[in-house]
Amino acid sequence: MNLQKFPRHSLTFGPTPIQPLKRLSAHLGGKVQLWAKREDCNSGLAFGGNKTRKLEYLIPDAIAGGYDTLVSIGGIQSNQTRQVAAVAAHLGMKCVLVQENWVNYSDAVYDRVGNIEMSRIMGAEVTLDAAGFDIGIRPSWEDAMERVKKAGGKPFPIPAGCSEHPKGGLGFVGFAEEVREQEKELGFKFDYIVVCSVTGSTQAGMVVGFAADGRADRVIGIDASAKPEQTHAQILRIAQNTAQLVELGRDISAADVVLNTEYGGPEYGLPNDGTLEAIRLCARQEGMLTDPVYEGKSMAGMIGMVRKGQFPEGSKVLYAHLGGVPALNAYSFIFKNG
Repeated sequence: MNLQKFPRHSLTFGPTPIQPLKRLSAHLGGKVQLWAKREDCNSGLAFGGNKTRKLEYLIPDAIAGGYDTLVSIGGIQSNQTRQVAAVAAHLGMKCVLVQENWVNYSDAVYDRVGNIEMSRIMGAEVTLDAAGFDIGIRPSWEDAMERVKKAGGKPFPIPAGCSEHPKGGLGFVGFAEEVREQEKELGFKFDYIVVCSVTGSTQAGMVVGFAADGRADRVIGIDASAKPEQTHAQILRIAQNTAQLVELGRDISAADVVLNTEYGGPEYGLPNDGTLEAIRLCARQEGMLTDPVYEGKSMAGMIGMVRKGQFPEGSKVLYAHLGGVPALNAYSFIFKNG
């Protein structure tokens, strides 16, 4: 496998820390050891997160090609767009963001706090669009790029979650390589890795990265799209493309992509009771915050799998904390009593 042939522009602090979740593990019976790899602490650029790791492999093309404007898309509380806005500011580029109405939620300040507030503060041009949730290529995003061109700019397209970009999976191939180095220091290998999946490239990169040591199917995706068939197909397609790019040396099959579909409901961006219980439990046991859209659902998935005995006793499980906590501010009514 050859990840090193791709240029990488450093946007992160370096390897993200891995910490034991001792109190949460004990609370859930102590039969499974839970750990967290803190992608939410990976950068000084507007709180970072999983997209910042991905952008390290996209940005070299933007710089080399003389692009002056990063153009991306997400929901109103998109972590992706906040991270793109931060990277653009850091590099001295302009930023145009399309924020679609992907979540059927109407907290009074939903479009003014959290991620979107930070993007505006960082100088991004934010366009709100009424279109609903989808993980594919969006007309509103293509329109935004045309506007930049007509104004004399050179737009660099960054799709939702970086996922449709050919290099969108590379960052999390790197994540797997980073984990392997950290496992040498820890003195053991993780039996399972739990990760949230929506647009697909985070899990896809991990599947390829861990396929290098036979653990592709030990990456347990927790669907948060509530459109699991579309998400599974996209993870598989991105993983197959990424495997070719890095010369993995073997094909990725549908069996390599494990996606748990029990925890994504009722729909994208809306927490269920299990999501909210997981957010509060993790926060009160560990002081580690997760959000209602992504990490609350993957945390609920990991907790649920422990409670159901779906991890063999003695398993060491690594939770990939992908960030996204700023979105909590947009759900203030739900958490008005904690």
